[in-house]
Parts: sequence; C-alpha cells; structure tokens
Amino acid sequence: MQRDLVECELTDEGPVRRNSRSASPRKGGRSVTVNMAESPLAWLHSRGHLSDVQFAAGEALRRDWERAQLAPGITMRWDAVRVQGGGGDISLTASERQIAARARFEGAVSAAGPGLSDILWRVVCAGETLPLAERAMVWPVRSGKLVLRLALDRVAGFYRLG
Repeated sequence: MQRDLVECELTDEGPVRRNSRSASPRKGGRSVTVNMAESPLAWLHSRGHLSDVQFAAGEALRRDWERAQLAPGITMRWDAVRVQGGGGDISLTASERQIAARARFEGAVSAAGPGLSDILWRVVCAGETLPLAERAMVWPVRSGKLVLRLALDRVAGFYRLG
C-alpha cells in the first residue's frame, strides 16, 4: 500500500490540512500525520482528480456518516464520559447530535439523487476504491470517477460549500 504522509492540524472536528505545506499548527495546537492514501477520496484529491470543494463535500458527508453512527457496531462504545463543567458544546446531547448528523447525511444523499447515492456511499462512507465500486455496480471501467464528481458537486450544494 502506498503512503502519502501529510502533517495536519488536529482540531475538534478532526485533522485539518492547511493550504500551505509549511503551515504549522496554531500556537498551543496539536498536529497529526495523516496518510492521504488511506481514504479513496483523499487519494483522488491528492492526485488532482477532485476539486477542493468536492473533497470538502465528501469529507462532510463522511463526517456526518460517522457522527450518525450509521455503520454497524462491532465493539463496545468508547465515547467520552460527559463531565459537568467540562466545556465544549453542551447545547445538544450526544443523542441529539447523532440525530442531527443523520438528518444531514440523509439530506445530502437525497440531494445527490437515487442514481448517484450508491457511488457516494461506496467510496465516501464504505471506503471502497473506484475500481471495486465500479465492478460491484457493473459499471464500465473508469466511469465511476465522473459519476462520483457529479455526486460530490450535488452534495457540495447541499452543504453550501461551493
């Protein structure tokens, strides 16, 4: 497996890649090294096959997928215990945040449409590579990239990114 390591700032939302390669984390901030080849979406973006807006839309969709906890659970939950006075966003409970993420995810998939939602789920959420997704859906070779880009454009519109 290929490794494409990039230094990213670690925020509450997860790793954030800054535009400048020399950009270091904010003072007092933390950083993490991310393998950009790990995600099919990141792999496509790092090679110029997806625009920044399309990549951001895919990451927003994946983030909502994970926050909504739509993937099947295979182990116990390791969520942090909520502590009174611990700071953070206390306006929503964990269940309310999960419901909101699910509503955003379903809205984004609906915005993509029925013909495009399959490729979104397979590549963005399930982490399948494009060739594997194309074979699974019995599509012509190299057609998945175009369809994925169309789907991500619609998702970007839903998230108001572009």
